[in-house]
Amino acid sequence: MTGFFKKWMPKRFRKDGVTIPVVRLHGTIMAGGSQFRPALNIATVAPVLEKAFAVKDAPAVAISINSPGGSPVQSRLIYQRIRDLAEEKNKRVIIFVEDVAASGGYMIALAGDEIIADPTSIVGSIGVVSGGFGFPELLKKIGVERRVYTAGQNKVMLDPFQPEKEKDIEFLKSLQLEIHDIFIGMVKARRGHLLADNPDIFSGLFWTGGRGKELGLVDGLGDMRGELKKRFGQKTTLQLMSASRGLFGRRQPGAMLSGDLAERVTASAISGLADVAEEKALWGRFGL
Repeated sequence: MTGFFKKWMPKRFRKDGVTIPVVRLHGTIMAGGSQFRPALNIATVAPVLEKAFAVKDAPAVAISINSPGGSPVQSRLIYQRIRDLAEEKNKRVIIFVEDVAASGGYMIALAGDEIIADPTSIVGSIGVVSGGFGFPELLKKIGVERRVYTAGQNKVMLDPFQPEKEKDIEFLKSLQLEIHDIFIGMVKARRGHLLADNPDIFSGLFWTGGRGKELGLVDGLGDMRGELKKRFGQKTTLQLMSASRGLFGRRQPGAMLSGDLAERVTASAISGLADVAEEKALWGRFGL
C-alpha cells in the first residue's frame, strides 16, 4: 500500500507501529535558568510534559532522566505534574535513568510507574544537602568592610560574608530533616512494597543501577529503545518532545529574559559563578 493511501485511511485500519512520546530531563534542578544557562524546573519542563501527554494514541510516556539533583521544591513540583498528567490522560509513565538519577533526580523518577536503569547508572542519594561558600576572610584581605542593616535579628542568617553561627547551622539542619522526611515518605508511598529491608536506603548513599534493582529503587535494567520495542513491538517509534520555538526559531525557556544581550551575559557571568561551582559539585559527587 502506498504512503498516499495509507495517510488517508482510518487509524484502526493502519498497521503502523505505536508511537511513544519521549521527554528528556537533563541537568541540575533549580529555579530560574536562562537561554545561556538552562536548568530543570517546573517552568521549563511543564510545556514539554503537556505536549507528551497530549499524544492521544500513545499508551505510555517515556521520560529519560539524567540529573544529580538540586532544588527539592522544583523536583517535587515536576514529580507532581507528571503524576497529575498521567492520571488525567490515563497514561503509563516509564522512567529511564541515564548516567544518574540521584537526590532530586531520583525524586522525579518516583513519578514513574516503572523505573528502568542501566546497570552502570547511579541511583539513590535519598537525602538533603545544602551547600555554599564563605568569604569572611577574603573581605579582610582585599580591604572590604561588610555593612548590613536589618530589622529582625535573623535576617542575615547564614550570610556567606560572616562567620558561621552554631544556632544558624542547627536551624538549617532542622529544615533539612523536615524535607528529608517528606522525601522518605514519597519513596515509601511509591515503592514501599518493593524496597529491601536496608536502613542505608534513606541514608543518602547511592548505588549502581544493578544494586539499585536489588534494593528495590528501580524495577529493571535496560535501555529505552530496546525496552520500548520489547513492550510495544518492533515497529514502535520514539518521538522526542521539545519546547516550542519562538519567532526566530529559538527554544523557549520557561521565562524570557529582557534587556540588552551584553548586560545579560555580564550579569549571568557575575551572579552565576557560585551557582556554576555548586552545579559542578553536584555532578562531581557521582564522578561525572
